[in-house]
Amino acid sequence: MTAKGKSQLSHTDAEGNARMVDVGDKAVTDRRAVAEGVIRMQVSTLRLIIDGEVKKGDVLAVARLAAIQGAKQTSNLIPLCHPLPLDNVAVELEEGEDDDGGWIRMSVTTRVTARTGVEMEALSAVSVGLLTIYDMCKAVDRGMEICGVRLLEKSGGRSGDWTR
Repeated sequence: MTAKGKSQLSHTDAEGNARMVDVGDKAVTDRRAVAEGVIRMQVSTLRLIIDGEVKKGDVLAVARLAAIQGAKQTSNLIPLCHPLPLDNVAVELEEGEDDDGGWIRMSVTTRVTARTGVEMEALSAVSVGLLTIYDMCKAVDRGMEICGVRLLEKSGGRSGDWTR
């Protein structure tokens, strides 16, 4: 709370109660967000994924679909998010190995023409996509770690552009 008793958080009222932000007076603009995250795993697990030998199926294809579905379901998962008619959800996957093992990086770009931004949709998409990889591979590697889920950039709206 500020000295005047008003919250600086957009999702709380002057008394600190949770509220959905009224976006009715905001301009409809083109809005875009990019988020990323990484799942780390054993190199042998990564090789199973790349070679298509995971018993549950094509891990990368399912993770891509899960990410898109995660973006579309954000307002059902995050209580104060507005439902948005997404114009696009693009998922990029990159895999590799380093001294600590194997990894898959997922990057998701979301776009909408609306009164509010799509940052939460991009972040939800990455989280659901990476959780799907974990779910499909946990039988062979329970030590996988999801890390670095973060917003990389956003554009559009009253607050303007932002880049990490």
